[in-house]
Amino acid sequence: MPERALRRPKALRAGDRVAIVAPASPFPRDEFEAGVEEIRRLGFEPEFEPGVFERRRYLAGEAAERAAAFMRAWADPGIRGILAARGGYGSVQLLPYLDEAALRETPKLLVGYSDLTAILSFLTTRCAVAAVHGPTVAGRLGRGEAGYHRASFLHALCEATPAGELPAPRLEPMVAGDGAGPIYGGNLTQLAASLGTPWAFDPPQGCVLFLEDVNERPYRLDRLLTQLDQAGVLRRACAFVFGEMPGCDEADGAITAREVCEEYVGRIGRPAAWGLPSGHTDGPAISLPLGVRMRVVATAASASVIAEGSAVC
Repeated sequence: MPERALRRPKALRAGDRVAIVAPASPFPRDEFEAGVEEIRRLGFEPEFEPGVFERRRYLAGEAAERAAAFMRAWADPGIRGILAARGGYGSVQLLPYLDEAALRETPKLLVGYSDLTAILSFLTTRCAVAAVHGPTVAGRLGRGEAGYHRASFLHALCEATPAGELPAPRLEPMVAGDGAGPIYGGNLTQLAASLGTPWAFDPPQGCVLFLEDVNERPYRLDRLLTQLDQAGVLRRACAFVFGEMPGCDEADGAITAREVCEEYVGRIGRPAAWGLPSGHTDGPAISLPLGVRMRVVATAASASVIAEGSAVC
């Protein structure tokens, strides 16, 4: 990716309008409504089009219509941020319809994770617009503080100052060292699936690489990491941060997700940490700004991830 100065959207304030879009799968109506109420409790004014409830098999409507709704929200000058209703599958189908120039020229804050990685990666690496790897409306925000880490969410959306050390008490060292650079990544399956397409995951040399997934057996993680490695992506990283990878160990515990990931980063020899609770996690998910500078510090006994930049200005 050619180097570009990162464009940071303006910070949100109490009373701001935020749009809820459905780029991927449909969702339970009650979970959605609970998430909408949580957004209001946080002080924002949620808005959404009737089409957010469309259904087409496992998708929230036709791809062109989902993309058009996304671009309408982005183009509306009164909308200050965009939240995804849920992940699942389908975000990648929007990419051919998105207006890259408009996304770059009028930066707006997008929040999501899992399947939304396809759009988050497009925004951060291709458009050079900061984004937030954070909770979706249904499933995460709808569960309140049991589903998402409220303080990191509000900081990522509303504070133009770096958050400092991220709240990850179970973070563990994998490879010792100290590395800093802009952070990119998200769901490992989505990143690997993008390779070979016009929207391939293309982070810059010297980045911090964040990778997370759920319910992928160790051999599948190995296959995904092999694909990223053979594409030359892994060796661009100055440091690695992995999520908690719930459901990714073999059922009998004979092979763990961490063992597979540790083998790759050990060969590459860059600082690495395991267990950042962002994205798929069994507890409250923290919000992680993407595209901004992060520092990974790992010793033999501890690890930390420190935000040295913010997603908003």
